[in-house]
Amino acid sequence: MMKRWWVCVALMSAMLLGAPGCSTNPATGKSQFNVVDEKQEIQLGVQAQPAFTKDNGGEIPSPAIRSYVNDLGHRLAAASERPQLPWTFTVVDSSVINAFALPGGKVFISRGLLAKMTNEAQLAGVLGHEIGHVTAQHIGQQMSQAMVLQGVVAGLGVAGGASNNDYLRVLGMGASAGGSVYLLKFGRDQESQADELGVRYMSRLGYNPVGQLQVMEILQKEAGSSNTVEFLSTHPLPQTRLDRLNALIKKSYPDYNTTGKYRFNQDEFKAAVLDPLKTLPPPKPAPAAK
Repeated sequence: MMKRWWVCVALMSAMLLGAPGCSTNPATGKSQFNVVDEKQEIQLGVQAQPAFTKDNGGEIPSPAIRSYVNDLGHRLAAASERPQLPWTFTVVDSSVINAFALPGGKVFISRGLLAKMTNEAQLAGVLGHEIGHVTAQHIGQQMSQAMVLQGVVAGLGVAGGASNNDYLRVLGMGASAGGSVYLLKFGRDQESQADELGVRYMSRLGYNPVGQLQVMEILQKEAGSSNTVEFLSTHPLPQTRLDRLNALIKKSYPDYNTTGKYRFNQDEFKAAVLDPLKTLPPPKPAPAAK
């Protein structure tokens, strides 16, 4: 309770000092506090992308898989509320089961997660979910709150804005990018928002929203038998989130079982991803636990 009180005071102080404040997000329709404007968001994503790619094994050595994922990602992003962002979709050559997004539309998915999937709807669900974090500006909101608590935003009204290094420091990167990076964890409500937006985008392209549920089941199963499901460290998966997603699909997409209405594209995914994966050298191993 005390921490929440100080957050409220800090946010009010930042707004009174002239920092960018609350606005209505077009994707979620909800009011949000975000001091990171779109230009800064894009710059941060561009600046942080190389280090995140390197730290996660580099790009997968398959131009065909990279092109396939990138194409699907761009089609999903075009169906979102922020199609104008410079979207990129990177497949990293790591056995760790993970997917994440940086500010400004930089989305990553690991080879380890791809290998666990069985159809294109699942991939659309994961990419759509990460796109949802970007369109809902969850990373900017998390960074804004962290910066307020750290006192970075306190002088925005006088200084005219925080520097990129201030933002990168909150994101977990030193001024030189260095390579030691981490992602801010999302709350349950933000995860549910990203789930809802991901289902929105994938269904607009005709993918069955049940693919999103199938991914959740994959993650739950792998979490019980492996220590390489890093996705769950930044994307918590409580049962309530699954229940919300189930309820959303039944309420908003009651025709999900209608023959010919939605597709999974299992054969296409096998030919484009699973078969080529078998021909590649082994992926980078998961880093040793510290």
